[in-house]
Amino acid sequence: MGLIQAALGSVGSVLADQWKEFFVCDSIDKDILVVKGVKKTSKGSSNTKGSDNVITSGSGVVVNDGQCMIIVDQGKVVEICAEPGQFTYDASTSPSIFSGKLGQSIIDTFKEIGARISYGGDVARDQRVYYFNTKEIIDNKIGTPAPIPFRVTDANANMDLDVGMRMNAIYTYKIVNPILFYTNVCGNVSNTYDRSEIDSTLKAELLAALQPAFAKISEQGIRYSAIAGHTLELEQALKDVLKEKWANTRGLELASFSINSITADPEDEKRIKTLQYNASFKDPSMAGAQYVGATTQAMVDAANNPGGAAIGLMNMNMVNNMGGMQVAQGLLNQGQQQQAAAAAADQWKCAKCGTVNNGGKFCSNCAEPRPMPAGVWKCPKCGTENTGKFCSNCAEPMPGGAWKCPKCGTENTGKFCSNCATPQP
Repeated sequence: MGLIQAALGSVGSVLADQWKEFFVCDSIDKDILVVKGVKKTSKGSSNTKGSDNVITSGSGVVVNDGQCMIIVDQGKVVEICAEPGQFTYDASTSPSIFSGKLGQSIIDTFKEIGARISYGGDVARDQRVYYFNTKEIIDNKIGTPAPIPFRVTDANANMDLDVGMRMNAIYTYKIVNPILFYTNVCGNVSNTYDRSEIDSTLKAELLAALQPAFAKISEQGIRYSAIAGHTLELEQALKDVLKEKWANTRGLELASFSINSITADPEDEKRIKTLQYNASFKDPSMAGAQYVGATTQAMVDAANNPGGAAIGLMNMNMVNNMGGMQVAQGLLNQGQQQQAAAAAADQWKCAKCGTVNNGGKFCSNCAEPRPMPAGVWKCPKCGTENTGKFCSNCAEPMPGGAWKCPKCGTENTGKFCSNCATPQP
């Protein structure tokens, strides 16, 4: 038994006669996932009184865009067609498959699950036609009933903590493997299978997948405040997490995921900002500037308060007498010294022309490469800079570097063995 494209079967075939029965599904509502095909018989049909669950050889089957049709024989999927067009059912031919846009995965599943039953032309007892909605199932809203943890790291603030995230989003999904959906979800549908029958399950699983998906994008270094700008990364992470339950078991795929709003817990957000703010004062210059700014603001506040100006100025004088301004000046001086030391440490003198350069890898005067720092060598094979005995990229030994003493076996880097003074071979 198999399907033959009507255009091919009409040439020199006994099936070129008028179709005896006709199966068509003109449109599938956006809330319907599966529809059982209804037999339409013509006046000349010889099976007008036959069973609805028997397909006569020579019957016509039409598949429209956004649909996939399967034929179930004795509870087993024996035919599948996802290509739009007209087809003729022929009980004398071998099983066929028209996968359309569903691709190789549907073919592999058909070979694995579909039972190719042959009745030698005899009429089987129970045959059914089902149409699947393969368009995107849209307008699925989702919101987090409780905060979902998101890991936040900041090396500068020495911070590694979890914050609670709340999200409101909308997603779409679609059926990409009707055989799996029929086998593991809907089964022998009497009439229609509505999205409402599975939506609550899908939403619960999507919510559960958000936490491991958040962990994946957190590992990529995406900040919690920038998640809305990385929807594609989050969507892919969700697909990876849901692959086993959705794609491999039910034949479903998350088609799109759009974030309407995402916010962190206000207390967590306040704590993060405080830690990052305080960490900025690790720089002495920043700390000194903040001290001066706070002192200046205190003077302004005291001057604007006629009743408490005298007391405010007295308190400021006490702070200054205790060394407050000296502390600020000391912090500013320390910051300047650190900046000067960092600039000096990055200076280097060109070995070719003697020009002093401020950073960079090449001389600004003659383009001579910057000499390697002490203890650093460049791999002659791949160009990686290293400090050990072997290249960290390709394991190439350091040129003229490590060698094993032939006399005592000690590893050395100098010209003589450090253990027995044997010269390097």
